[in-house]
Amino acid sequence: MKTTLEVSPQGRIVIPAAIRKQLGIESGATLVATVIDGKLVLETQDQLLKNFYGRFAKARMQPDLAVSDELISERRRAAAHE
Repeated sequence: MKTTLEVSPQGRIVIPAAIRKQLGIESGATLVATVIDGKLVLETQDQLLKNFYGRFAKARMQPDLAVSDELISERRRAAAHE
């Protein structure tokens, strides 16, 4: 689904109801904003935790890959895009 959003003078945007419903975003939800490759990415805290635990589980299945190494690598990639 694509839609255009208008940024208010205060820098606010409204996420359309159809998108909030599709993503399960309820009123009062906290979103985390990240810029990746010049794009604004909004994720719920639940999504971030699921991604983190998914990577953690994957790393546990690969004994030669330390979770800390993976996280450091991810932080370096994110910093390079800032």
